[in-house]
Amino acid sequence: MKSSFTLDRNMLGVAAGLIPDSQAEDRQVIRKLEGVSVHTMRFGDAGIPDESEVESVRAAYHLRGWKHLVTTTKTGGPVHSGTTDVWVVMDGVNVRGAVILAETPKSLTLVTVAGNLSPVDLLHLRGHFGIPRFDDDGVRGSAEQ
Repeated sequence: MKSSFTLDRNMLGVAAGLIPDSQAEDRQVIRKLEGVSVHTMRFGDAGIPDESEVESVRAAYHLRGWKHLVTTTKTGGPVHSGTTDVWVVMDGVNVRGAVILAETPKSLTLVTVAGNLSPVDLLHLRGHFGIPRFDDDGVRGSAEQ
């Protein structure tokens, strides 16, 4: 099964308006975005992602000059096992775009984000638009402590 969605600047403005007042910083960051796309492929019991194809996606971002920030790998069950990679393209000290590739044994999700964001802004996007929260990354916002 494949599902995809893309939100342009106007739709992101509407989405930002739905964020509660308790997450005002998240709302401000969403308003800085130009677009977000999420593409998810889920594989049945017989199907799994072709690792060579997934590696070609990783290599493509490297060849185009994107900076690879992190790879996290979790084990511990069919739902929580997988690998997540994060790349960014920079414009000076700001982030022009970010890509998150999340691979589990039965799914593959690619999230792309475009905008003019500070690195701290990226932290506020965790948990929105299919972007993983990375709860155990040791970085907590003031509202999360």
